[in-house]
Amino acid sequence: MRWLALVLLSVSPALAGGERAGNFDYYILALSWSPTFCALEGDARGADQCDPRHDSSFTLHGLWPQYEFGWPSDCRTGERDPSRAETAAMADVMGSGGLAWHEWKKHGRCSGLSARDYFALSRRALAAVTIPPALAGLDRDVRLPASVVEEAFVEANPGLGRNMITITCKAGRIEEARLCLTRDLKPRACGPDAARDCRMPDALMEAVR
Repeated sequence: MRWLALVLLSVSPALAGGERAGNFDYYILALSWSPTFCALEGDARGADQCDPRHDSSFTLHGLWPQYEFGWPSDCRTGERDPSRAETAAMADVMGSGGLAWHEWKKHGRCSGLSARDYFALSRRALAAVTIPPALAGLDRDVRLPASVVEEAFVEANPGLGRNMITITCKAGRIEEARLCLTRDLKPRACGPDAARDCRMPDALMEAVR
């Protein structure tokens, strides 16, 4: 049992919260499949993101600082929190200013950047990714292996390998594409704990609204 205690001791600090800002190894760029968010949460909230006029496919969930194992959260930083206007300005890519505020508190503070620079870096990371056209314009509900979604991203993004992206599922649906990036936003292998590939052979991917 001693080895188990040592493992737990080594893992806990990475997940405890309140770590020092700027102390991390790489980023995860998390992209949410908007129809899944809307079906499971957004519709019940009346989220504006779910209005068909937005035609949303993958949206920015967040840019998350990571350790090689584990991740920091709710870090201590001397940077000021963003204004309401600054978080609202992220709604075009994140769906809402409320999500931008949440992501800043939990992840952005850990980047060591100012809120302005963190949001700008998040936009740069998003802009550097090509959303597979067949998914961005998905016009019907489909059931497919999550590996097909992963392969589509790999084919659409030169330099991105299968070990650099993971596709997650929730409630039987495709949930997110998570791309692992260096601190200067180059694709890199994901840490072992970040590789959470969905193994479903028939995950639901609802059409873009």
